[in-house]
Amino acid sequence: MSRARFEELVSDALDTVPAELAALIDNCVVLVEDDPPARDPHLLGVYVGTPLTERGSGYTMVAPDRITIFRRPTLAMCSTEDQVVEEVHVTVVHEIAHHFGIDDARLHELGYG
Repeated sequence: MSRARFEELVSDALDTVPAELAALIDNCVVLVEDDPPARDPHLLGVYVGTPLTERGSGYTMVAPDRITIFRRPTLAMCSTEDQVVEEVHVTVVHEIAHHFGIDDARLHELGYG
């Protein structure tokens, strides 16, 4: 799958976030990279930043949080485009949840692990 098509799937997944939640996403960018860090080659996505639940009055003038979705490991684990669509959606929701302060344990309970 081309990078352009993969980026389109990430955009489509972002479009499925309910408007009420999307409006609450603050100071966060979503990126697509081909490969994750070498230390974690199977990583599908990562959130780097300060979750909304941890921001206080001192949270000002900071670089945006980053959600990065990794293309190659996602494609490697999927055998059909439909599987890629589903995995991208799950990964995007998972990383946005981290932005809202939801941890991995709770995400696993909800089926986004």
